[in-house]
Amino acid sequence: MSDGVGDGADKALTFLYFIGMLVLVGSALAARRVPWGQTAKMAAAWALIFAAAFVGFSLKDEFMALGRHVAAKSRGEGIATDGGKALRIGRREDGHFWIAGRVNGETIDFLIDSGASVTSLGAADAARAHVVIAGGPPVPVETANGMVLAGSGTIDRLELGPIRRAHWPVHVAAAFGRTNVLGMDFLSSLSAWGVEGGTLVLRP
Repeated sequence: MSDGVGDGADKALTFLYFIGMLVLVGSALAARRVPWGQTAKMAAAWALIFAAAFVGFSLKDEFMALGRHVAAKSRGEGIATDGGKALRIGRREDGHFWIAGRVNGETIDFLIDSGASVTSLGAADAARAHVVIAGGPPVPVETANGMVLAGSGTIDRLELGPIRRAHWPVHVAAAFGRTNVLGMDFLSSLSAWGVEGGTLVLRP
């Protein structure tokens, strides 16, 4: 595993290599006595090529992480096993367990958090899924960023692979942003759940 100093040295050497290549290209064009206008265009083109290559090299780790994320999304975050009676969910790059569920037919990403008490939705996703908010005063909800006030609503149909729930209670607040959470209320409704070898297993 390389450290930050090694990575910085590699990038510096690569940058110097690209500068050297540009100098060689410029020298070759000058030796051929190419007209100045054409020389400038060709030099600019080579500069763009080397710049793109340098950026690609510098961000290779980020591109690889993005590729893994896209591949995981294409496979689906949860994989039905045991005859379709369980979900196995791998960790994402951030170390948490996420799953794409369906709320009233709309696809919504959920963070599965055993530290949360109640299923929660951000206001924008709740509106998109037509989750009805009940009347009455807002309720205080403890979050990682402190206490927020949330409305109480009901999800008519909550689907996560083979797991189905109807008329599911939910807290809704704009302060949740795009972080929708399946809490202990949902986990407690399962016959079993737990982490096996870095994979979260949910059984209806």
